[in-house]
Amino acid sequence: MIRLILLLILWAGPVQAESPPLAPGETRLMILHDHGNPVVAEMVRLTLRGEYDLTVSLEDLKFPSSDAYDWMQIDRDRWFQERIGGRMIQIFERDIALFPRQAGDLSLGPLVHDLTHITRGGAREQISVTSGPARLTVKPFPHDSRPLTARTMVLTDELSAPPGRLLPTDILTRRVTIEALGAMANHLPPRPDISQPWLISFTLPEIRETTPTPQGPVSRVVWEWQMRPRTGEPGVLPAVPVVWFDTEARRVEVAAMKPIPFGFAGFTTSSGVPFGMEPGWAMAGLAALGFGAGLLAVLRRRLPDLRHRLRGLRPNPHAGALRTAAAQGDLPALRAAAADHLAWRGADSPAHRRLLALLDRQIYQPAQDGAFDAQGWLARYLRQRA
Repeated sequence: MIRLILLLILWAGPVQAESPPLAPGETRLMILHDHGNPVVAEMVRLTLRGEYDLTVSLEDLKFPSSDAYDWMQIDRDRWFQERIGGRMIQIFERDIALFPRQAGDLSLGPLVHDLTHITRGGAREQISVTSGPARLTVKPFPHDSRPLTARTMVLTDELSAPPGRLLPTDILTRRVTIEALGAMANHLPPRPDISQPWLISFTLPEIRETTPTPQGPVSRVVWEWQMRPRTGEPGVLPAVPVVWFDTEARRVEVAAMKPIPFGFAGFTTSSGVPFGMEPGWAMAGLAALGFGAGLLAVLRRRLPDLRHRLRGLRPNPHAGALRTAAAQGDLPALRAAAADHLAWRGADSPAHRRLLALLDRQIYQPAQDGAFDAQGWLARYLRQRA
């Protein structure tokens, strides 16, 4: 919240400093925003600010809907007095959360604020105050998935019972909740299809809601299923990934519904012995489990280093994508290739992180002259060692 306030002050300060003081009876309406280069579906906080050297008794300001964005008001209107140019001026402010739907240039406004004010003689007079336009440059969503952005997002996956030890009469209830700050409920993903040939499942009605807060909308979706295997034979529901863009860290993240192994505790094999409990299978299973646990304990500390050394003997498969993106000056593709390049290596360094941060700033807050040496950036990147 403090960072957001500082951004608003820094953005709005020059505008107000360059604007002349209001003449007696003069009015001014502005559209201020905290973000010049959002990605698709990222929240942009707008503040509609009116400065009126009037005594306002009634007002009406409608923010227009558009196919180019979603929006909602996130806080109550504020009316207060502020000293401007040596005089106390009536100030109006309204906070809007706006979410662009597509990449490209986005123009907002002009807006019209209809006012009824009281003249010095006590009469009521109606006037309309018109703002200038505001413009945003919207970047593409940095992943080929459905756009979803948030300042924070939490996915909770809850089960009513252990899924691998169900009784034949048991019904497993699964409840998945996704909560996100800085997103609207319609931006959250649709309910996934978890059907399997070996599974009987019933879905309960979905809960999907958005709550406005001064920090931005908080959205929530709840999915609930009631499930049981058809025969009790072991089966696994696969994981379901949810891709989202972290607007604070400026990177793509993945939350996931966990994989679920199903089975009946009393399921038996053709020999009549409970599944997994035949003597031979039990002894072999226990031996394998013990060996695996010991091996895992030994390798756990050495595995990252071993993997790193083995990969160091082979060329990085993402090097070609790095060079192609740098040659074409495609900075989003260069950023994605660099992330894949580092992930394949399994390590990075403070120098790499600084270079990635430099590239992120150029993508989302580019320099005004627009000059950026992608080839030079790549050369510095490749010289660094993890």
